[in-house]
Amino acid sequence: MKKTKIAVGIVVALGLIWTGGAWYTGKQLEKNMDQLVQNANAQLANLSPDLPLKLSYQDFKRGVFSSTARFVLQAQSQTQDNPFLKPGQSIELSESISHGPFPLAQLKKFNLVPSMASVHTELANNDTVKNLFALTEGKSPLQAETRVSYSGATASDITLLPLDYQNSQTGERYAFNGANLTLDADSKGDQVAFKGDVGSLAVTRKNQLEQPIQFIFNNVEASANTHLTDAGVRIGEQNVSLDKFATHVDGKEALVLQGIKGQSKFDANSEQKIAGNVDYSVDSINVDNKSFGQAKLALKLSQLDAQAMKTFSENYQAQMQKVLEQPGIQENPELYQQAVDQVFAENFPLLLKGGPTLTIAPLSWKNDKGESSFNLDVKFRDPATAQGDAQSIDQVVDRVLSSLDGKLTISQEMATETMKQVAIAEGNPEEQAGKLAEQQVKGMAAMGQMFRLTTQQDNNIVTSLQYNAGQVTMNGEKMSLAQFLTRFMLGGGAGDTDMAP
Repeated sequence: MKKTKIAVGIVVALGLIWTGGAWYTGKQLEKNMDQLVQNANAQLANLSPDLPLKLSYQDFKRGVFSSTARFVLQAQSQTQDNPFLKPGQSIELSESISHGPFPLAQLKKFNLVPSMASVHTELANNDTVKNLFALTEGKSPLQAETRVSYSGATASDITLLPLDYQNSQTGERYAFNGANLTLDADSKGDQVAFKGDVGSLAVTRKNQLEQPIQFIFNNVEASANTHLTDAGVRIGEQNVSLDKFATHVDGKEALVLQGIKGQSKFDANSEQKIAGNVDYSVDSINVDNKSFGQAKLALKLSQLDAQAMKTFSENYQAQMQKVLEQPGIQENPELYQQAVDQVFAENFPLLLKGGPTLTIAPLSWKNDKGESSFNLDVKFRDPATAQGDAQSIDQVVDRVLSSLDGKLTISQEMATETMKQVAIAEGNPEEQAGKLAEQQVKGMAAMGQMFRLTTQQDNNIVTSLQYNAGQVTMNGEKMSLAQFLTRFMLGGGAGDTDMAP
């Protein structure tokens, strides 16, 4: 009997501790809710400067073991148009919060690791999203389970339900078989890991000829593992892959890309200089059921100044916000694009601080007959280090460009096979298409040599260009930058022979 009383006492004590801990957790959540929302709004501003949005919370109700709340996402201005949410529209998230140290939602999953809270999130049904709920038979299209640790770190499992939307009047259709996402972040949003996969997505619309055009994406996977540098620039690894992308026009397969992959990896050294690489590849390209080979791009960047990149981002966001506030700017695409270009041009010199380098090695296109490639190595100069005013075109270029070395190599056999497939797709018989393609490629090679744009090396059409300190070397021929621009950019022709030695 004595042991039984002790056991009961322990259970009661543990129950009181758990109840007290859960009650304290609820108090802490309520106390810190404003700060959580403030942090979320700061992240929204960084992620979508072109979409001024704000998050707020309402109806927080705290219990002993659980709490509830609603989070509301709206446009910052309720008088100006927003491309995502119009004035008066909102997206609402309903939150059910299980308090720690052992949230009931986590115990149901046999997760016995102590945590501050477990949050179940669903999209609330309102006028903005009611059409989505109609496609899911009243179920929330978005559902998430988030574990919040005592350090403030979060781990979320997000589910997007399948959707199939059709508009019989316009012929539009969007078919999506659902997605599963995971998102882990530390308390400051510094370290973020993401992983997601989508089985398939199909979009159908009509072109100007009223023909249905269908875009199909199969097996999309994406992942990222990133963190912020001391200067506040996000770096790390990112990967994306797509098994197949296909386009159908009026029921006929027009374009198919298979085995699409993209990878990037960037790091920062002790001097806060960022370097990394971006790689893309496509295993198979088919147009109108004709093989057009495969392609890849390998891009490297180095000596990027992290603080300058952060300043560029902040300036760009602030100036774009002013652009978006101009009345009617978003209804005029041409005027909007001019404003965007101007904002970018004004801030671009910031990205050249420290003299970054850009290398393409290679951009290649290959088929069964051969491979063509383009290689480029560019070393930029920080324009802020230049002294005095530029007095010539050489000095203007030298303010931003230290050196350039590029080479384009076109395999004639590869190009002939490509042009043959184009001719066949246009309705020419195969034999005639082959002859036509051969004539076109030979004509292109001859014209390139006549205008001194290309040279012939073995069975390749080759163009090489180097620049250094105002001196240009084009296919082995040296000239000043002014002479180069006169001949090739400003109207010079094959008969221009006034070249410097």
